[in-house]
Amino acid sequence: MLRALRSFVQSTLFATVCSALLSSAFAAESAAPAQSLYGTWKSDPSHDANYFPIAVWLQDPKNAERYKTAGINLYVGLWRGPTDTQLTALEKAGMPVICAQNERGLQNKANPLIVGWMHDDEPDNAQSLGQGQGYGPPVLPEIIVRNYDKMRTTDPSRPVLLNLGQGAAWDNYIGRGVRRNHPEDYPEYLKGCDISSFDIYPAVHSDKPVAGKLEYVARGVERLVQWNGHAKPTWNCIECTRISNTEVKPTPHQVRAEVWMSIIHGSRGLIYFVHQFKPTFREAALLDDPDMLAVVTAINGQIHTLAPILNRPTISDGMTMESSSKEVPIACLMKRHEGVTYLFAVCMRNQSARASFKVRGLLGTTNAEVLEESRSIPVRNGEFADEFKPYEVHLYRVSPAK
Repeated sequence: MLRALRSFVQSTLFATVCSALLSSAFAAESAAPAQSLYGTWKSDPSHDANYFPIAVWLQDPKNAERYKTAGINLYVGLWRGPTDTQLTALEKAGMPVICAQNERGLQNKANPLIVGWMHDDEPDNAQSLGQGQGYGPPVLPEIIVRNYDKMRTTDPSRPVLLNLGQGAAWDNYIGRGVRRNHPEDYPEYLKGCDISSFDIYPAVHSDKPVAGKLEYVARGVERLVQWNGHAKPTWNCIECTRISNTEVKPTPHQVRAEVWMSIIHGSRGLIYFVHQFKPTFREAALLDDPDMLAVVTAINGQIHTLAPILNRPTISDGMTMESSSKEVPIACLMKRHEGVTYLFAVCMRNQSARASFKVRGLLGTTNAEVLEESRSIPVRNGEFADEFKPYEVHLYRVSPAK
């Protein structure tokens, strides 16, 4: 009897000590500040630790106010610019820009509206030799590094953005020409930038290996993060129009999946590609699509709301998660803020699966609130499960257990 009582007391004391240690660790994690990735430069996207860049690619500044209403806080690229007219329009709208380091741009080095410089787009692709002349090889990585060094010497106060093509995610992309199936080029390209980005658009893709496989977006993000050694911010482009596909355009479900699988895999900035080339050209096709614009606006609003959480340190060992199917991986990102645990999860295949979560240290009972879904899931000792439809996103907020 005494032995049993002693054993009970010891086990209870051990559990209490463990719980206290875990609570202390969680408090330390929650106290860690949100991280600003751009404080290295005098002029950059933002020094605010709660800032998350959401941009549009190569858009006319006359639409800056409308994009701002949709949650866009940055322009990337200006057609044949920057020009004085473009900068004046952006300044009027309060819209910062990352642009080419041309003569006019350098004459505006004192203008805080310019928050970064950029290379020419997709230098990793085969380069045009002129109309009717075919294509030559990609720009060599050493040339990108040389140009980067020149830009940094000319103006060290701003970061330099490099946007790469779909070869970052798809090795067999024919558009790389003679460097097709040479992924070893990419770590070399990344030596020539401060912020890396890439684009691939699987929802409207015309090639069978990629078409409809949204996971290629996450694959490219993950590879860029790994290739730069987690040392530089990685951004990526998001499709939201039919681009050149006259039969298919992205659905709101696909756009949301691409956004969140990007963030979950390490993207720290988004660039919407909003052009349409076929059947007719529309530079601002997103603004001409009320349904998609409403969805993109809602997604952007949610990201801005969650930015203080997204910019906090990622907790890599705070949970385990298992999918009911080996063929259907489910990706998850974990953060903590003010004692609350956040799990951002997405199904990575066009199939359904059930995910089982176990959060370290959540002893007792609580609930996982599923954000913007008007439902919650009981959590017991840190464990809960949820169903995922193809490419479905669930965002959970888990309060401390009682």
